Amino acid sequence: MPIADHDQGAQLREYLNDAREAILWKCEGLSDAQARTPLTPTGTHVMGLLLHLAVTESQYFISSLGREIKNVLIRHVIEAGDARADFLPPPDMTLVDAVNIYRETIVAVDAVFDGVELNSPAVVEWWTKHRKTTVERLLVHMIAESHRHAGHLDIVREQLDGFVGLRPSAPNIPDLTPDQWEEQNLGLKKLADGH
Repeated sequence: MPIADHDQGAQLREYLNDAREAILWKCEGLSDAQARTPLTPTGTHVMGLLLHLAVTESQYFISSLGREIKNVLIRHVIEAGDARADFLPPPDMTLVDAVNIYRETIVAVDAVFDGVELNSPAVVEWWTKHRKTTVERLLVHMIAESHRHAGHLDIVREQLDGFVGLRPSAPNIPDLTPDQWEEQNLGLKKLADGH
């Protein structure tokens, strides 16, 4: 039975799709320059996170299941052997390009999901623990990874232009005025400073 038809599989896919929705939402309305702007000392930026997630889903749900990754750029990033390559989009890549690669990856991965079961075997060559595993474990792992990076995107996007929220279908942010947010921030800073 394909995991799309299995209750537990459907639930896992829903959680992954929630993260995917949030990730794509955080990219909306940004310029290429904003999407490339590094906002941490390690260079965390929107476009890098998006490419990383496309590469990661491709590795876990396509190559680890013995299938061929069709996207040439993703294959090139994987073959580069550089641990930073998936976080460093090519100079000529636009945000639209990165979003399209991520969306194409989602379509390719979902097609794989439609033909496998949760207990289908997978081999993750770069894992030292649980190298021989199942689709279910990979789904759980990718849900955690996607939501982790969605959190990074939350913080980076807020720093870029103040845009906040969980995902379009559930923003999950209190309806405070800018003055109320400022008052909250000042209170938190006073506590941090020991006042």
